[in-house]
Amino acid sequence: MKDSLRRFKAEIFQALAHPTRIAMIEALRAGEMSAGKLMEQLELEQANASQHLSVLRAKRIVVNRKVGNQVFYSLRDPVLIEVLDILRRYFSSQLTDTVNMLEEIGPRTQRPRRTQGRRR
Repeated sequence: MKDSLRRFKAEIFQALAHPTRIAMIEALRAGEMSAGKLMEQLELEQANASQHLSVLRAKRIVVNRKVGNQVFYSLRDPVLIEVLDILRRYFSSQLTDTVNMLEEIGPRTQRPRRTQGRRR
């Protein structure tokens, strides 16, 4: 059972392993959106958007419905937004730690620049 859960988690993270797919999920935070509006908002080409949406559909992260010639997308489970929000807080924490370390080190001393030409 544990291996099944780990595989499931890995598959979700694989689906999230592209900035465009994360942007799509974040765009769907507010609710359902047409594919055209999603492409417009994220400034994506149709082929690129279709490829990423296909991955998200295959991993059952998004669901779609057709109305006439339009396709509307929504998150299958909005709890995924909470996961992305947690990752944002994790990123912020890591960034804060890095900034604190840099402040402890102090200003970098600059090395003299090497001049081009022959060595003496």
